[in-house]
Amino acid sequence: MDRKKISTTVYITQDQNSLLKLLNQKTKVPIAEYIREGIDLVLEKHKQVLPGQLSLLQEEDAKKDPRQSKFLDN
Repeated sequence: MDRKKISTTVYITQDQNSLLKLLNQKTKVPIAEYIREGIDLVLEKHKQVLPGQLSLLQEEDAKKDPRQSKFLDN
């Protein structure tokens, strides 16, 4: 997935840095790619707390909760 990338700074432990460098040397995959992959895994794991479209099951639950009804097209 080739998207426009932005520059940011992250702080990692020395152990993480050493292991990422070793992984890079063995696979020739850039460290930044592994960091992006890790971010994607975290975002996927926690996607239920991110805004987005409701699934059909969530939609049924939202109909029961009046606080969420404003997000549904009835």
